[in-house]
Amino acid sequence: MSAHPRRVLLAPGYILHHRPYRDTSRILEVLVRDHGRLTLFARGVRGPKPRFGGVLQPFELLLLSFQVGREAGQLTGAESAQSAPPLPAGSLMAGFYLNELLLKLTTRHDPMAEVFEEYRRALEGLRPGGRVEAVLRVFEKRLLEAVGYGVDLTSEARTGKAIEASSFYRFQASRGLVPAREGDVEAVAGSSILALAREELGDGGGRVLEDARRVLKAALAERLEGKELTTRRVARAVASRGGSRT
Repeated sequence: MSAHPRRVLLAPGYILHHRPYRDTSRILEVLVRDHGRLTLFARGVRGPKPRFGGVLQPFELLLLSFQVGREAGQLTGAESAQSAPPLPAGSLMAGFYLNELLLKLTTRHDPMAEVFEEYRRALEGLRPGGRVEAVLRVFEKRLLEAVGYGVDLTSEARTGKAIEASSFYRFQASRGLVPAREGDVEAVAGSSILALAREELGDGGGRVLEDARRVLKAALAERLEGKELTTRRVARAVASRGGSRT
């Protein structure tokens, strides 16, 4: 990448994370459709009269203008790209979970338009407030595929034999799906695996979603090198009080 700053105007993007910087500024982690994940300094955006009128909100599609060089860039403009209802309270944790996955599994300055579009679709799926877990599972599956770590959900790891709906399997992150016995602690139903492959989770009932969660959680854990996501830890505490898991 050139050492000279490059100016980008009105690029569609989302804010994934922000943290304070000095007295009135923030450091933003953003996902921009044609530029990937970037770090941008946003000056003068904190305080009683924030620059850009307070539009720098997560989960909202923005048009971002910035200068970017080899490392962090400088935000020069921001405006709302669309009028959309905010995420309902019950979907906020899921939204932050999506953001954390993107921060951990993507690299800076790597344009991935398909990841941007999958994130946009996932947010739209969360806005109605229902089917949160199904939306998360599909996003996890597609994100793993986009970054080159997709899970083979159609065949056994050892033999290449097609997954059968009536059989049971264990998912081994370093290998894939291997046969298991019904009742094994780690066994998942072949019918659940095939439903996940088809991304048909909405009407599958609790078993399908639980099996999909377990397979994808194991696949993600390998990519994250065993490090627990902050949002998972918080969601587990919420779930213990009757909320949903991520």
